[in-house]
Amino acid sequence: MSFSIPCSPIVSVTWLAAAIAPTTPSKSVVVIDCRFSLIDPNQGKRLYTNGHIPGAYHLDLSQDLSGPVEHHGGRHPLPDVNQLTNTLRQLGVDGSQTWVVVYDDSRFAFASRLWWLMRYLGHDRVVVLDGGFSAWREAGYPISTTSPPLQEGQFLPRLQSHQVVDIEVVAQHQTLTTVALVDSREKDRYRGEREPIDPIAGHIPGAMNLPWTDITTPNGFIQPISFHQKRWQPLQNKTAIIVYCGSGVTACVNLLSLEVAGLFQGKLYPGSWSDWCSYPERPIASLLKTQYP
Repeated sequence: MSFSIPCSPIVSVTWLAAAIAPTTPSKSVVVIDCRFSLIDPNQGKRLYTNGHIPGAYHLDLSQDLSGPVEHHGGRHPLPDVNQLTNTLRQLGVDGSQTWVVVYDDSRFAFASRLWWLMRYLGHDRVVVLDGGFSAWREAGYPISTTSPPLQEGQFLPRLQSHQVVDIEVVAQHQTLTTVALVDSREKDRYRGEREPIDPIAGHIPGAMNLPWTDITTPNGFIQPISFHQKRWQPLQNKTAIIVYCGSGVTACVNLLSLEVAGLFQGKLYPGSWSDWCSYPERPIASLLKTQYP
């Protein structure tokens, strides 16, 4: 192996360049392009076709990293485990030796979803590229328009079901002082001032707001470790940290931040706000009106 073992879930473009050097043994590193746009779902694939990190595969948020949308369950339900497992095997992921490197160009918004899914499947050898594709390109590294051939990996999932909670668990724990419920959306969506996607504005009663966009600089680089430690320090004595966003995607950026801070793993509510507000009987809180207890 011609590259160093990363000591953080975040790696630099310099590290990745060494990791994908021709001298690196096959299947040691699998790179996955996660670029996507919620406004234009086909944009990620177009961007990948126009240029990507050499050897990288592309996985689509809607088609590969999410399951079918139903009336309840949110806008981006978790994908079928068997289907995602087969996809990862075709990319050459081997559970015993492969480092999976994921990247996007959206401040970890979509790469962190795959990072979390890999951890959920029990694969800890997964890291996120700091700065994303833009950082790679601006560093002068080569760009490819060739899609690598599919491979045959021996990936076997070890599902970490304790990392996920459903709407009933959230409802039972949302007012407990020992549990922190964290809304990862932008402040104005949390306050109920704006809701561009879901039919109802507001947040889950009892939730605090820690926006996912604070995790990186505007150009997509991770904030210093001290930032993450300070961010989560007030919650370190909680028995559980449940994180949600609009549909269970950008909440994973906050889960990544928890990992960078060196604290215990949080739990994801995959359905998030889009699931919660699909039940008319569920209470809704907003800073624009009287809040529920």
